[in-house]
Amino acid sequence: MSQDLKLILFDVDGTLADSQNAISSAMESAFMGVGLPAPARPEILSIVGLSLPLAIADLASEQDDRTQSQLVEGYKRAYMQARLRAGADHSPLFPGAAEILKELNAVPEYLLGVATGKSQRGLDALIAAHGLECFVTRQVADHHPSKPHPSMIFAALAETGVEPQNAVMIGDTAFDIEMGRAAGVATVAVTWGYHQAETLGADHTISGFQELKPLLQKIWKV
Repeated sequence: MSQDLKLILFDVDGTLADSQNAISSAMESAFMGVGLPAPARPEILSIVGLSLPLAIADLASEQDDRTQSQLVEGYKRAYMQARLRAGADHSPLFPGAAEILKELNAVPEYLLGVATGKSQRGLDALIAAHGLECFVTRQVADHHPSKPHPSMIFAALAETGVEPQNAVMIGDTAFDIEMGRAAGVATVAVTWGYHQAETLGADHTISGFQELKPLLQKIWKV
């Protein structure tokens, strides 16, 4: 691929999609299903971005493997059922997300991708619900170690032929930023997500999607 191509990778939950209600409700349902008190919402949101088994292991660290497996399956069922009922309203996009994706996708040298803790099925459903057919690489938890391991970004770079210096990872959690740093790409934290942006140590921070395109031009000195 041409060295002029740039890869822009997005996290999903907390970055593109406001899925906190969906995630919290499904987690609460999973815990109730095995007779356990649900964690507080801030505790649930603190693990967003991890693959589901690791998230459950964190939230239910005192439970045995069998109970943790039941929690994983209970979460999957509750999340899927709610998604089928609510459609696109299940995980609405943050303001400006659809617009910036369309705008960036129109730039010939920009390639868009996703690196998410969601499952393949969950990501495909969200993309279909919102008509987001703009991602040339879609890295999900099914095929990689959990964030912050850089496997997702390495795979995205390999798929697109883009060098690390021409890629950026955009996310809302420490897992996203640590993953990007480990892969050697530029990192951008967003302020509207589930971790405090000022604590993440990202290379750059944005408080609205309207700031992203000018920032990318600055990063790559366009």
